[in-house]
Amino acid sequence: MRNLPLLTLAVIATACAGSQTPPVAARPDVAAPTSTVIPTSEVQWEQLNPARGDRSPMAADLWGDRKGSGPTGFVVKFVDGFESPPHIHNVSYRAVVIGGLVHNDDPEADEVWMPPGSFWTQPKGAVHITSAKGNGSVAYVEIDEGPYLVRPVEEAFEVSEQPVNVDESNIVWQNASNATAAARLEVARLWGEPEDGQPNGTFIKLPAGVTATTHARGSSLRAVVVRGRLDHRMLGSARVQTMDPGSFFGSTRGAEHELSCKTGDECVVYVRADGKLDLAPAPARASSSVAGCGCLGQGQGQGQGQGQ
Repeated sequence: MRNLPLLTLAVIATACAGSQTPPVAARPDVAAPTSTVIPTSEVQWEQLNPARGDRSPMAADLWGDRKGSGPTGFVVKFVDGFESPPHIHNVSYRAVVIGGLVHNDDPEADEVWMPPGSFWTQPKGAVHITSAKGNGSVAYVEIDEGPYLVRPVEEAFEVSEQPVNVDESNIVWQNASNATAAARLEVARLWGEPEDGQPNGTFIKLPAGVTATTHARGSSLRAVVVRGRLDHRMLGSARVQTMDPGSFFGSTRGAEHELSCKTGDECVVYVRADGKLDLAPAPARASSSVAGCGCLGQGQGQGQGQGQ
């Protein structure tokens, strides 16, 4: 097993009273936000690598198009005991384990199985294998450019980027700045910088029985349920949808999501946002304005997890 670098999981979460961006719906100069919700029951699966036939994992795009040129997020489903041959990809990706156990590393490395809630990255051009065990082995995969292709080891090439594997137990959590003692909302920054509207990825955690609201201040928010079962509602809508691990919700600028963790255990959601992400306990709302914010992306705070 090669030694992988430390992954710094920085969480920036400070109070921002008086700095809240007004909801887009209240600004006539900006188009009304839009939203998308895809429960696991509506995910459309197809073979990830048709050249492997029945041995291919199944995949489903949640946003974007992995066969196109732009950024994309998709889920991959493995059969129990799956092991890929050594291969490379033409683009780098980051991923989150949603179900089962996943091993992703150099072909000569010792097996290190990552459980749900773990995070890893795979640089383009680097030879590796991917294995899975357990029924319901599923991972969420995200690329910043496409298409996403599988290539033979003969086409391997070197890049300066290094792979990172972070077990769920090594994720470093911090309290969201606006969370009350009763709410106990937590966040963990995984990658990217929220300043100036840049893309970034964060885990958010809700204890059972807690309801919170979240929205991105940038152009978009895209989220996947990683653990637990939660009820999702767009603020301003009466429709509530129950979401299991692997479910997706997303929106354009300003749309607010209400999340209620209904399981007997905590709920974890991976969120990709353009710019800063607001997270707060759901307030008693007398109007459409946002009451309070978690303001992920202001202030300073860092934690560190050991790569495996």
